Amino acid sequence: MKQLPIGIQTFEHLITGDFLYVDKTRHIYELIKPASARYFLSRPRRFGKSLLVTTLKAIFEGKRGLFDGLAIADMPYDWEAYPVIHLDLSGKKVDTADDLTTYLCNQINLIATQYDIQLEWESYEERFAELIRKLAASNRVVILIDEYDKPILDNIGRTEQVKEIKDTLSAFYGIIKASDEYLHFVLLTGVSKFSKVSIFSKLNNLNDLTMTADYADMLGYTQAELEDYFQEHLSLACRQSDLTMQALLEKIEHWYNGYRFSTRDIKVYNPISTMLMLQNREFKSYWFETGTPTFLIDLIKSRRFDLRELKEFYAGKEAFSTFEVENLEIEPLLVQTGYLTIKDYSPESRIYTLSYPNYEVESAFTRRLLSASLPLS
Repeated sequence: MKQLPIGIQTFEHLITGDFLYVDKTRHIYELIKPASARYFLSRPRRFGKSLLVTTLKAIFEGKRGLFDGLAIADMPYDWEAYPVIHLDLSGKKVDTADDLTTYLCNQINLIATQYDIQLEWESYEERFAELIRKLAASNRVVILIDEYDKPILDNIGRTEQVKEIKDTLSAFYGIIKASDEYLHFVLLTGVSKFSKVSIFSKLNNLNDLTMTADYADMLGYTQAELEDYFQEHLSLACRQSDLTMQALLEKIEHWYNGYRFSTRDIKVYNPISTMLMLQNREFKSYWFETGTPTFLIDLIKSRRFDLRELKEFYAGKEAFSTFEVENLEIEPLLVQTGYLTIKDYSPESRIYTLSYPNYEVESAFTRRLLSASLPLS
């Protein structure tokens, strides 16, 4: 029985350590198949974004041997190696734009050292552009940026600091579009989706996959994947819980399934909660307990939001729209952070029914709000 990859976010570590991997490479092949691609993907925290990014990194570095037995190994892919710029903006908590600038410069310098490149420019934007140009001397460059919005989300509520951090990120991401001729593939991931006139004012050529039906189950586990890949773990949980397989599956579905990221009815399980339940063989609010953003609770409290609306309400596409840090709206935030999801969609009226994804989120979120002394109406 393979170990569950709890806390493992690096694909190479997962494979070489013989951890269980739910094969998502058929989706990844479709991403990388075009000769040139620029993507953005938003998903809630701890939903597998970092694993996706490091899987792409291994592919673009040409590490074919790591993918033996996976779907992509049978695809017509040439496994050409590309220079990769991989940045994880959750690597360090920053409190100011200066902190962010220092972190970006350090990461750029580290990547330059790995590729034996000398950088001459001083500013973080110029060094980033110089790194891209010099890497492209060997082949077009791949850019993978994970948790692109973390510096902003960590500072929401600190108006001046957020504005400066946003401006710093906007200038940095603008280099990507300015360097387009040198690039082969670009992916930015994050939790939130800021508008193109904000942080992405200069990077407006990204294909947003967030609500694309073809990639709705690229992160998270489908029912079929749960029953296939986790069969041995499920059997062990049955023996230790005194539940039949059918009863166990129904209980796991009630607690952790229900996330839907497109108009098509494709639902996925929360990956971290599902794995922790199978490891501990105990039903708890694992994902929720890893940290609910304080700013979200504060926002709900300050707006005196009617919590009864969260049980079920109707909304148009604006519920999934981008938002501005200067004018935060509760509904898009709750959807993007994973506390609400699509329950139904009417193509005739183009209206979505939104609600809690599952029992874990509903019960834990209600308790958290009550503990913050929030009124229920």
